[in-house]
Amino acid sequence: MVNYCDYFVICSGNTNRLVSAVAEHIEEKLQDLGIAVNISQGAKQSNWIVVDAGDVLTHVFQRDLRDFYKLEYLWRDAKTVQWEEKK
Repeated sequence: MVNYCDYFVICSGNTNRLVSAVAEHIEEKLQDLGIAVNISQGAKQSNWIVVDAGDVLTHVFQRDLRDFYKLEYLWRDAKTVQWEEKK
């Protein structure tokens, strides 16, 4: 099995505007940290945006698309890592 990344981050928003804003914020923060974003797909429709930062892929979904595609289910055998905010 080939791994394309080390982590998936999966999140969702209730509107296209929120999905777009979350993806833009992620990209800005990655740039602030000096991390290049390789690919950002889906920004025009803002219903599913993929932000590729190399070892971490972030999927920002409209809630109904997240429910439809169920990425959590497709990757159910993967280890789940809980978010821990640094203090």
